Amino acid sequence: MQENKETPERKRERLRQEELKRNPTGSLNDAFNKANSGGLADLVGSLGWKGTGILILVIIIGFIFVSLLFK
Repeated sequence: MQENKETPERKRERLRQEELKRNPTGSLNDAFNKANSGGLADLVGSLGWKGTGILILVIIIGFIFVSLLFK
């Protein structure tokens, strides 16, 4: 068995680090653009599927609560 398989999270981080080394000013531009568009992909990637499901449930329950509150 191969035990040196890279997880998707580690692979993404490794690729991100390599990109930062190759193009440091590009990451600065990305940071400015991310402030305008948000970083939902990063959030979902760091939470995993269980955390994302819980986040969606919290948003839905919060929306229902607010809509009932202001009826």
